[in-house]
Order: sequence, then C-alpha cells, then structure tokens
Amino acid sequence: MAEFQGLRFVHPSDVETMVFDWGTIKWMSEPRVTHTSGFTMGVVILEPGKGHAKHNHPGCEEILYVISGRGKQMIDIHGERWEPVAEGDTVHIPADIFHATVNTGWEPLKLIAVYCPPGPEAILRTLPDCRLVPPGELPMR
Repeated sequence: MAEFQGLRFVHPSDVETMVFDWGTIKWMSEPRVTHTSGFTMGVVILEPGKGHAKHNHPGCEEILYVISGRGKQMIDIHGERWEPVAEGDTVHIPADIFHATVNTGWEPLKLIAVYCPPGPEAILRTLPDCRLVPPGELPMR
C-alpha cells in the first residue's frame, strides 16, 4: 500500500480476503485499511448458484454496483421483492432493510459494495463461517 500526502493507494494484495461458502470479499477501503470514517468499499464475488443469507445492516445504508455477471437481488420493503441484476446495475439498500443477493449465472457475480457508515464489514469478520486469508495469499477452497 502506497501513501502520498494522506492519500492511500490500495492494491488487492494489500488486504485480507474474507472467504465464505458463497464467495469472497476484499474490503479495499475501511477504517482498518484507509482510516475512512464515512464509508466502506469492498469487492464481492459470489460463486455461480450461490448467495448470502437474508440480513440487514442497522443504521447503515448499502450501495451495490454490479461489475460483471448476473443475479437476483431481494429487498424486503413491505414484503420480499426479487429483481434481476446484471452488469452496470446499481442497487441502493436503505438502512435497516433486509436484503439478499444470489448469483443466477454460470460465472462469478462480481459486485462493488459500499456501506455508509462503516461497521458491517467488521461484523462479517467475526462470523463463524468467515475464514480470513492474510494479505497477499490466495484463498484455497
């Protein structure tokens, strides 16, 4: 990681990888990495046919941007509603709203996830199904 007058340039090999049975996350900007106080940003990869469980983030908004692949996104506002998502789509999830994402394609679904304010990424790190792979190491299945 390079730093120049308070700016930080973060490479994927600079940060740990969170490994779950459904895929991986690399938090490229979070308080532990860039000392951010306003938001968190990570790259999420969901494996084909996999998804994460319905959950919410109390007091925290989330934005998802689909880089590649396709899937479906559930948001539970007045009942569960599933919408297809694909490359170029953005989803805004208000604070406290339950949601889930599933990869419906044959290739990985790659997303950018942004939390405002930071916090949920730290909770993910403590979950029993989260395996942490140190910076610079490749996750092995």
